[in-house]
Amino acid sequence: MTSLIMKILIVEDDKFLRTLLEKKIKNEGFDILTASDGEEALNKIVIEKPDLILLDIILPKKSGFYILEEINKDVNLKDIPVFIISNLGQSEDIQRGKKLGVKEYFVKAGLSLDELVSKIKEFSNLRIS
Repeated sequence: MTSLIMKILIVEDDKFLRTLLEKKIKNEGFDILTASDGEEALNKIVIEKPDLILLDIILPKKSGFYILEEINKDVNLKDIPVFIISNLGQSEDIQRGKKLGVKEYFVKAGLSLDELVSKIKEFSNLRIS
């Protein structure tokens, strides 16, 4: 990686939320990529190799869990950290995410953008140091 600016892929099918997340995180100085469905997300993950993925679970074409499984199978991608942002807040969904290596799990209903940004910053500081 030539620069210290973290490249973050936001995978979210809800255009309003995707745009909101993109603006908020970009304003904090991060480089942002977006995808609106699972297929587009997988393509961007393979090509762009983002430093962090913000992943919704319920997506058109391929689910977030499917994407996590695919990332875990690929030696070049499996170390990319993933934060889930989903409406699925059941403990079994959270456990499944954790088993698949998710670093943070945010339920949309309780999502604070400031908390999300602070977790991203905390994470980016860990990766840089």
